[in-house]
Amino acid sequence: MSKFLYKLGKSAYSRPWLFIGGWVVVLAIVIAMLSVNGVSVSSEMKLEGTESQKVLDQLAEVQPEASGGQGSVVFVAPEGESLNTPERLAAIKEAVDEVYGLDQVLNAPELAAQAMAQAQAQAQAAQGAAGGEAGAGDAAAGAAGQGAGAGQSGEADAQQGAGMAQQEGAGAAQQGADAGADAAARQGAAGSADQPPYTQLIVDGAPVIGVTIANDGRAALFQFQFTVQQSAVSDEIKASVVDTVESAASETGLEALPSESLLPLDIPIGSNEVYGLVVAAIVLIMTLGSVIAAGLPLVVALFGVGIGVGGAYAFSTYLNMSSITPVLALMVGLAVGIDYALFIINRQRRLIFDQGLGAKEAASRSIGTAGSAVFFAGLTVIIALCGLLVIGIGFLSTMALVASATVLLNVLIALTLLPALLGLIGERICSRKAREKNAAVQASRAQKQAKARWIHGVIKFRWPVILLIVVILGIAAVPAAQMNLAIPSAASADLDTAKRQSYDAISESFGEGFNGTLLIVAESANGENITPQTLGALTQGMQLLDNVSVVSPLGISENGKLAMFSVIPKTGPNDEATSKLVTTLRDENLAIATATGVTLGVTGVTAVNIDMSAKLAEVFPIYVGIIVVLSLIILLLVFRSIVVPIKATVGFLLSILATFGITTAVFQWGWAHDLFAFDTAGPILSFMPIMVTGILYGLAMDYQVFLVSSMRESYVHGHRGTESVIHGYGQASRVVVAAAVIMVAVFAGFIFTHDIMIKQIGFALAIGILIDAFVIRMTLVPAVMSLFGDKAWALPKWLDRILPNLDVEGDKLLEELKAQEAAEGARGR
Repeated sequence: MSKFLYKLGKSAYSRPWLFIGGWVVVLAIVIAMLSVNGVSVSSEMKLEGTESQKVLDQLAEVQPEASGGQGSVVFVAPEGESLNTPERLAAIKEAVDEVYGLDQVLNAPELAAQAMAQAQAQAQAAQGAAGGEAGAGDAAAGAAGQGAGAGQSGEADAQQGAGMAQQEGAGAAQQGADAGADAAARQGAAGSADQPPYTQLIVDGAPVIGVTIANDGRAALFQFQFTVQQSAVSDEIKASVVDTVESAASETGLEALPSESLLPLDIPIGSNEVYGLVVAAIVLIMTLGSVIAAGLPLVVALFGVGIGVGGAYAFSTYLNMSSITPVLALMVGLAVGIDYALFIINRQRRLIFDQGLGAKEAASRSIGTAGSAVFFAGLTVIIALCGLLVIGIGFLSTMALVASATVLLNVLIALTLLPALLGLIGERICSRKAREKNAAVQASRAQKQAKARWIHGVIKFRWPVILLIVVILGIAAVPAAQMNLAIPSAASADLDTAKRQSYDAISESFGEGFNGTLLIVAESANGENITPQTLGALTQGMQLLDNVSVVSPLGISENGKLAMFSVIPKTGPNDEATSKLVTTLRDENLAIATATGVTLGVTGVTAVNIDMSAKLAEVFPIYVGIIVVLSLIILLLVFRSIVVPIKATVGFLLSILATFGITTAVFQWGWAHDLFAFDTAGPILSFMPIMVTGILYGLAMDYQVFLVSSMRESYVHGHRGTESVIHGYGQASRVVVAAAVIMVAVFAGFIFTHDIMIKQIGFALAIGILIDAFVIRMTLVPAVMSLFGDKAWALPKWLDRILPNLDVEGDKLLEELKAQEAAEGARGR
């Protein structure tokens, strides 16, 4: 590997414009594809195989309209005023009617009217008498009234009226009317017992379907349904809905607050990331002592993420990609791109300073030696990320593949574009002034070697250091035991955002559960049609369950096999009690389900998020197991040692647990929330632990490879015992510290974005790198290595024969170069 990379580096250095031109062409192709295809990302995160997704898929097949996305708008009157005035109520009704007329919005009033007409016609045909006509009309009206009273879409009301009217004869029609009346009465009775703070909005003596008004008269909630999945709703339609309701509200002095599902998708990339790059630039200048040298890692990293993230956006029209996917690629790409280039440039400069090599030879050797470490470090990150594919979760797999592709691009660019750029710079990579300054520093460094207090102190007090680190990180990990995994909702958004204000207004006037409506689908277990009696019995039975606020029957499917209900919990979407309610409704032995001969399925945004969190929590230990096994195998191959892989893996587990503990304390418990610019504590993003574990593992192994390979190189070149640890640490610590500071700065730049999901991931990665680089790699690793001394590199002979020699340190390359130099010297004599 090192020989091949040496030749590649020399070729790129000698013919810079060929390699630079090649990468420019690739970037141009990505830009062209991006301009043609555009950007298409979604906030939807589909999780195949879960109960909620199965129900959605079933609805999409049997009753496509019922599987569409949902939206809501809350109209709020100014403090001390009421919206119960003729002008304001008329404006709300006009806005609601206009929204129902938009494309991709289910026209509930029209469907309700159609259902009523159909019910009347069928009842007349069945009975041929006035009594039958009245019964059918009452059935349809009862269905429409129930749907409107619950504030849900009229599409379901229409299904119920039609379904009931499809029963045979006048007796069935009358049963439908009785069931509708009984269900409404039961809902009203339950409501009066709980004293609900809302009623159905009535304008000009007729109910406004989908609109509920608070009893205090200050807020009205409009809930409706789209005809397509949430991810398929166009931005133009969302904007039309928002413009319509805001226009009507502003004319009457009201405030219209749209739900999060109606707001345009905001790609969470902003100016905050620039601050991390500024810090990175400062650290690079301080480390390399040259503006020219410091600029190269930034150029390389930006080239890598430009192609990687730009390519992800260019292909987003062909992939189901969440908005967070390219952001993760940007995070990881910037960090590894800067670090990998820094390692290579630092090695080149050290070869120039310490061995007096020319810039070309030094660049070629740095690609062959440090480049080998970069290759295996990048490979480690890619393997860790691709381990997510084993879990089989679609959106996580897409995230992993996009991030892995970006890391791979950064590795290839560091090994090809970077030496080409170095070829353009030539000997200017180290100015004469820098060479003279380095010579003076080197002259005094030998005298000051004994004053390397940190590494000598760590080795001298290694047992107290090891115990102290274990205790401190153990304490930091304690909050992780109480980590609550969920998809952060508008409840934890900043107070000045529209989605948070909408959430709070709904919670205050109607109850927090109205922010997390559950869609229940009852399927006939014996294949028979669901009757109106069954519909009424299920409504009554579910209304009596704990933590249920309102149950509204939404109707029966056209084939008569499915019945749909809206269930509004008393608690919010991320509340533990809501999760328990979902579990209860899915219980096969639930009394109301067995008594009516149906099986109940639960779906909706809230149920999907609950299932996602449960699934990710279930597979997380499996993924950690995969990471541990990979860690042991990769490090065994790289370092040809038993002790080093075990020590590195245990250290990583300590750092990751402490990271999760601190992240839980900050974001879930709310510690220091003002410092990190968010208003409200909330749950931890459900896929954050599994994603952060993969990324942190790969990056932690980067530092492990660069630091410990330097110690091994010292050992191979004759240093023994603690001397090899001290010498190797001295050779690599400065650049590893710089790389860690840069990576922390890059990730920290994402902490101050407005998106709580990106904020949590950025914080976890920043604090994780901080702990792993400075506490584990720079402190615990040398302490443990000094305990074992030369035994740290022991390997059983049988295993030594089996394992391939990867030559990460480039020993074979150096031997070959020395042989060539010796041969050339002999010919010269």
